[in-house]
Amino acid sequence: MLTAMFLAALILITVHSQETEETITYTQCTDGYEWDPIRQRCKDIDECEIVPDACKGGMKCVNHYGGYLCLPRTAQIIVNEREEAAAESTSGRNNVIRRTPADPQRAPPNPTHQIQCAAGYEQSDHNVCQDIDECATGSHNCRADQVCVNLRGSFSCQCPPGYQKRGDQCVDIDECTLPPYCHHRCVNTPGSYYCQCNAGFQLASNNHTCVDINECDANNPCAQQCYNILGSFICQCNPGFELSSDRINCEDTDECRTSSYICQYQCVNEPGKFSCVCPEGYQVVGGRTCQDINECETTNECREDEICWNYHGGFRCYPRNPCQEPYVLTSENRCVCPVSNAICRELPYSVVYKYMSIRSDRTVPSDIFQIQATTIYPNTINTFRIKSGNENGEFYLRQTSTVSAMLVLVKSLTGPREHIVDLEMLTVNSLNYRTSSVLRLTIIVGPYAF
Repeated sequence: MLTAMFLAALILITVHSQETEETITYTQCTDGYEWDPIRQRCKDIDECEIVPDACKGGMKCVNHYGGYLCLPRTAQIIVNEREEAAAESTSGRNNVIRRTPADPQRAPPNPTHQIQCAAGYEQSDHNVCQDIDECATGSHNCRADQVCVNLRGSFSCQCPPGYQKRGDQCVDIDECTLPPYCHHRCVNTPGSYYCQCNAGFQLASNNHTCVDINECDANNPCAQQCYNILGSFICQCNPGFELSSDRINCEDTDECRTSSYICQYQCVNEPGKFSCVCPEGYQVVGGRTCQDINECETTNECREDEICWNYHGGFRCYPRNPCQEPYVLTSENRCVCPVSNAICRELPYSVVYKYMSIRSDRTVPSDIFQIQATTIYPNTINTFRIKSGNENGEFYLRQTSTVSAMLVLVKSLTGPREHIVDLEMLTVNSLNYRTSSVLRLTIIVGPYAF
């Protein structure tokens, strides 16, 4: 327990007749106390209330009799009220000044004109000593960079907040060199400081901590998709788009330029996507492949006396009866020259009409059609040849057996084009009997390689 006992000076002066000596009485309080005119005694001054920033470094100010202490905030204080009263009651001291009647400075009978105040105090209108505010009157000697703080009976020159005394001068305290006040960056200013945050962060309400800015919720700078990350954000684009050089906007991806094989025929770029188209006579299958449309099944425009033949990319109408004089139709596509007609002796006995289609630019060599005898006679020899339609040497007929042969494509054909090739089978027996039959093959080359 802390106590404080201070003595003050008390002067008692008694006034008598001219023949006797006179005594003048006055009262003065010691430092840390002030006169209480109501209670007529010295009372303690609470420095913790009047002294600005009395304690530093996180200490707490504790007032006590005639002064104050700076103690840790965890300290426990016990106050003895009896000792406080005793301290206040004994804080004065009596002084007696005796003057003789012949003293020219003898005080008049009225004591109110004879009060004397200590340094730093002055007489008030109520005949009591009151503190002189040197800071208000300008009678202090503090420097321009200092702050005057009035005290009881005196004054103090202190540095403003954010400054510290170094010799006679107040110098700025660089708070940024002290234990970290700021989460990210500290900026020192005269008498103070402020905190700054890195890009992508903002100061919290305490002005010290930095918190992440969710750019995607704030203003969503991305053209399409925004993903927030700590201190920044990432932009992404929808399928069919790609990030531009600024990493924010999205540009259409031209898929048609990335590959020439993305579509079987033609690629059409669209915003964020692409589509494949096929030429007339084809339809898109699976999004990219072109498949021939069988017009003979969907839009047969041939007449009743015609048959429809579908080929890659189109169709054609051929007569149901292809026979020409002197041939007569004996079956759907077979024409026979009657033996009763003398003209038929020099002509092939039969002509069979066949149709086939191939794609343009087909790989060569390629087997494309097989011819085979429908009737086999004993003791006969069959030979095969291309009778007509091979003037440019695109075909070759390879015999595969005594009754069959294979037509081989040896030069690539580009469509659209129609080739009519007559394949002849000559039959001879041991009695020199000789006959022949012709297969008239119409080859339709489509306009595309699919």
